[in-house]
Amino acid sequence: MAKRERENAEYRAMLSRMLRAYAERVAWSDDFDLAEMVTLRDEVESAIATAVRGQREHFGVSWQVIAGGLGTTRQAAFKRYGGEE
Repeated sequence: MAKRERENAEYRAMLSRMLRAYAERVAWSDDFDLAEMVTLRDEVESAIATAVRGQREHFGVSWQVIAGGLGTTRQAAFKRYGGEE
């Protein structure tokens, strides 16, 4: 896969800082805010699925490479994200 110029590392760092700041705010809040925070888990999972689908469709990235990025096996990555193929 050809390297592309991108600012993803900076974007990820920004999101990480925002998430940590949000966690600090929720830590001083109540159970309702904690429950709201949990909804982010589903959004992150959906975003990962979108990214995997895009890498497969736009660049033909193999399941082996995707599995490496996800820190799992090729079979596990396909089982979780490849059901639509």
